[in-house]
Amino acid sequence: MNTNGHRVVVLGGGYTGMLAAIRLAHRTRRAGVRITLVNASDRFTERLRLHQTAAGHRLADHHIPDLLAGTGITFVQGTVTALDPDARAVVLDGGAARLDYDTLVYALGSATDTGLVPGADVHAFTLNGPRAAADLAARAREVAAAGGTITVCGGGLTGVEAATELAEAHPGAHVTLISHAEPGAMMGTRARAYLYRALDRLGVTVRTGVRVTKVLPGAVELEGGEVVASDACLWTTGVKVPALAADAGIAVDDRGLILVDETLRSVSHPSVHAIGDTAAIRMAWGQIHGTCQSGLPTAQYTGDAIARLLRGRAVKPFRFGYYHQPVSLGRRDAVIQFTYADDTPRRVYLKGRAAVLYKEFVSSSPLKFYRISKRFNISVTPSKGGRVTLPKRAARTRHDDAARTRHDDAARTRRDDAARTRRDDAARTRRDDAARTRRDDAARTRNGSPA
Repeated sequence: MNTNGHRVVVLGGGYTGMLAAIRLAHRTRRAGVRITLVNASDRFTERLRLHQTAAGHRLADHHIPDLLAGTGITFVQGTVTALDPDARAVVLDGGAARLDYDTLVYALGSATDTGLVPGADVHAFTLNGPRAAADLAARAREVAAAGGTITVCGGGLTGVEAATELAEAHPGAHVTLISHAEPGAMMGTRARAYLYRALDRLGVTVRTGVRVTKVLPGAVELEGGEVVASDACLWTTGVKVPALAADAGIAVDDRGLILVDETLRSVSHPSVHAIGDTAAIRMAWGQIHGTCQSGLPTAQYTGDAIARLLRGRAVKPFRFGYYHQPVSLGRRDAVIQFTYADDTPRRVYLKGRAAVLYKEFVSSSPLKFYRISKRFNISVTPSKGGRVTLPKRAARTRHDDAARTRHDDAARTRRDDAARTRRDDAARTRRDDAARTRRDDAARTRNGSPA
């Protein structure tokens, strides 16, 4: 295929879109491929650190043009308002601009869904970007000064990180974590116990087994009618993705995630590659849930896959397995649960100072990957999941080989047992014949007969 002038448009300058664009630029630097990255802001957002912003910590500013410097990638600041996958075009800012493409990488990410209960969209704060986190930080300072209450709705890892961060930064505020499920429920027993001790040490009140049904101006209402005072409510439960793909007629699932094949290409529009939170990616053990841990490998894979396709080469199926659940518990504590490929917990976990260093390495690694990826093809996929993510055909072959081996071993065992039985029977027969001969000789001797 002639790649000269091939137009690749990457939608979204978050963790996955940034890596996919830089990776592809390095892979195709001599092929004349034109890559454009589109993002609503020129600032790169470290979503892994937004709970730090919410607690009032200042983070370093990273600007997308600076991160892309030297790659040859064109940056366009604008909001994607429509897609035309049949014409292969992207509409920006309500029609103010249009970008045509030959290949599209869809990496627009996800956000917290505040439409799940009445009032959450009006009265609750979120971590949907630096501005939203900064708004919460300003309110949290006011609440702490007045000795008020901050409620965090949602006991997932984001909720736990936010609750501990706020409690540590604002000891004058009373922080309550409200969750239907047990916080850290996906972790092992020991890691979860350590997490609970940290919540208790920081004075966080934990309410589990309850659902929030409404967010009010100064309170949250629980299922059953109980009203809990809340001077500031942080909503962390539920995820939504942009409706752009569905509105454009691209095949999506019931949550709006783009349905992709084993190479992360849209099943309805193969010129569209979906990565990160916006793709419905299935492994043999189940569907991947959106995290930076899984998003970066999809970006690496897609950058490589597009480069191979442009050269007319075959692409192997995407493989990925989870390997950890890193959780910060304020600035001075953390817990890391190591996992199997399907994200279920192993026995091993890390805690305390070692976990803090580990978590900081994880949070800071994407920016390092971007810088290195401009020059080298570094891997950001520590685990492909082992046997549980093997392609079906290969897995079936291995299964058949294993079954055949078991069958051969069983047959060999039966043959050995039969041969052993025959040898034992022959030896027994010889012993019986010898004993019979001795008895006959003894009888003849007693009767006076010659031997």
